[in-house]
Amino acid sequence: MADPYDIRAGEVAITLPERFDASLYFIGRIRTPWTTREKCPRNPRESDAVCTIDVDERFAAALKGVETCSHLIVLYWMDRARRDLVQQRPRHYDETRGTFALRSPVRPNPIALSVVRLLKVEGTRLSVVGLDCLDGTPLLDLKPYFASTDAAPEAEVGWHRGRQG
Repeated sequence: MADPYDIRAGEVAITLPERFDASLYFIGRIRTPWTTREKCPRNPRESDAVCTIDVDERFAAALKGVETCSHLIVLYWMDRARRDLVQQRPRHYDETRGTFALRSPVRPNPIALSVVRLLKVEGTRLSVVGLDCLDGTPLLDLKPYFASTDAAPEAEVGWHRGRQG
């Protein structure tokens, strides 16, 4: 079986800078049923699996009021993704695209975003639906989702227009 992280035909990799410009704190870990890239959904809407967000105890006070939210924005670090591809060929497309035109986890800074439905909060553990990451993925941040300001119903991705699925 081929390595799922190998470069596909038409993809382009670059040499990354020698050092980083910033530091992050992982504020917790995400628990999902997926342990391999092949089993992980392509996007958060493809699964109704209940996943768990375990927030580090030192950030417990930051969760005050989160239980009142129906949906949250979850930012997470795709720690097992490549970081050197600037052009990629998604599995379900024949054309190569620039990394910044894709939602792929493979990017210079593998930050992912999902809008999740919050089911319950128990201490520092949140049960949610709407994630697409591997088990153990580091958590970067949580924010309330405001449909009134976060939704952009008129948004389009021209190259994706007309595609089903």
